[in-house]
Amino acid sequence: MATAVIPEVDQSIISRDPEVMGGEPAFPGTRVLVRTLEDQLQDGDSLNDFLEGFPGVSREQAVNVLELAFERIIGPRSEDFTRRKS
Repeated sequence: MATAVIPEVDQSIISRDPEVMGGEPAFPGTRVLVRTLEDQLQDGDSLNDFLEGFPGVSREQAVNVLELAFERIIGPRSEDFTRRKS
């Protein structure tokens, strides 16, 4: 079975410390796995639901992880894109 290669990621976005949760990707400063966010979104929960369940994770941290995932899939945003704030 092949092992997935995970490229280096800015540690301010995703932490990978062998001493924390066995090195699984986690939100920095927490023991909350990034996979937990993925699982909850796939189960139909909203980002707000996730943040309510894991108050140690900030909205900014969660959005940064989602933006990183989208960037890895579809590429970086164009410079002329204006982000809407809710």
